[in-house]
Amino acid sequence: MAATRSTIKSLLRDGQPGSDVHVAGWVRTRRDSKQGFSFIELNDGSCMANLQIVVDAATPGYEDAIRRVTTGASLRIVGTLRESPGSKQRVELHASTFDVLGEADPAKYPLQKKGHSFEFLREIAHLRPRTNTFGAIARVRNCVSYSIHRFFQQRGFLYIHTPIITTSDCEGAGEMFQVTTLPLDRLAEGTPTKTVDYGHDFFGKRASLTVSGQLEGEIYATAVGPVYTFGPTFRAENSNTPRHLAEFWMVEPEMPFFDLDDNMALAEEFIKTIIQDALSECAEDMAFFNERIDKTVLATLTHILEHEFKRVSYTEAVDILLSAGRDWEYPVAWGHNLQAEHERFLTEQHFQQPIIVHDYPRTLKPFYMKCNDDGQTVRAMDVLVPRVGEIIGGSQREERLDVLLTRMGECNLDPAEYWWYGDLRRYGTVPHAGFGLGLERMLLLLTGMQNIRDVIPFPRTPRNADF
Repeated sequence: MAATRSTIKSLLRDGQPGSDVHVAGWVRTRRDSKQGFSFIELNDGSCMANLQIVVDAATPGYEDAIRRVTTGASLRIVGTLRESPGSKQRVELHASTFDVLGEADPAKYPLQKKGHSFEFLREIAHLRPRTNTFGAIARVRNCVSYSIHRFFQQRGFLYIHTPIITTSDCEGAGEMFQVTTLPLDRLAEGTPTKTVDYGHDFFGKRASLTVSGQLEGEIYATAVGPVYTFGPTFRAENSNTPRHLAEFWMVEPEMPFFDLDDNMALAEEFIKTIIQDALSECAEDMAFFNERIDKTVLATLTHILEHEFKRVSYTEAVDILLSAGRDWEYPVAWGHNLQAEHERFLTEQHFQQPIIVHDYPRTLKPFYMKCNDDGQTVRAMDVLVPRVGEIIGGSQREERLDVLLTRMGECNLDPAEYWWYGDLRRYGTVPHAGFGLGLERMLLLLTGMQNIRDVIPFPRTPRNADF
């Protein structure tokens, strides 16, 4: 009977010497012995480690095939597992047959066995998953995505799909990607005001790619209980910093009958669960990041797990920054946004632990956040962690219709365009809250990578939409 195909991960962990197995993967290296056999390091992406393949010169087709076994070539091998005499792995595979499925010209293959900069690898995003770093990132990203679903599913949340195309600007910043089928340049030229009549567009009105599924999430949260949405979001922000992407993934839970304190407690539990899952389920990859990318990764994550997230009001945070006795690139003042340098100072130097900053000025936040009785602040919160800064943003939502309408006016929004959102307050309104976590920000924390373009498979940034 033909050998069942196995993954290299399962063979290295559980494979029994004497078993006949079938593996397939890509060549990392090949070296030939003067004794008449070759050693091939094969990797199939299932784990960081390679499986050593021993191919004897007596293997059928050896002389012709071995010349085509170069770095990057793909192979299919059937053979017998044996105990490895070396100390690096428990077993090795002695080939009885092997086939070269796809050659890789060594003169042209970009990923020869040498160091490559992350900048260069972004230019070949179709090949970079074959490197140790990006293979590990892919496995950790998969682990985190599964952890997110498991966290909410175990707590009775429903997973809902909110629209990618929307006519609502949730954040009110106006940095949205427009979606249209209209020839805009010609239509604008044909009108006296040089404006476009969106009544003729596909949706009959101006539409954009979503920056958040929150507003639609509230619809379901106020009908079926706690929900979460997890999918791509888009922001047309012309920024080329290592912290910004035009397309990124967000998980956004919405919880009826929650207040801000409930929201902060769930956010802390959420982050700690993701970290614990990554450490336990991707231990080999996490050790790689700690050794090769940032030697503080494991210590930082352990530190986060061991501390309760301290609650700090925005006003208290500003006072701390003003009394720090140092010059800031971005001036500190009440009513100004906290910048990355402020967030990292608070978490890494002053408190030396994760914190949750709450009760921000209402002028800094979107219209949907619940207003405090002081008339100046809203029930907002940001979770800040060492090395990354803000990793979660959220709030208690404004459930009072009259206050919500006032806030829309302050933010220059037309309530008629949000008529359905107002209906949620007209018919059975309840206190509710939610937050958003950017998947890529979480991966920066877990991996120690410095550029957010390197923790998403195909980064979308200004003037870059290849692949």
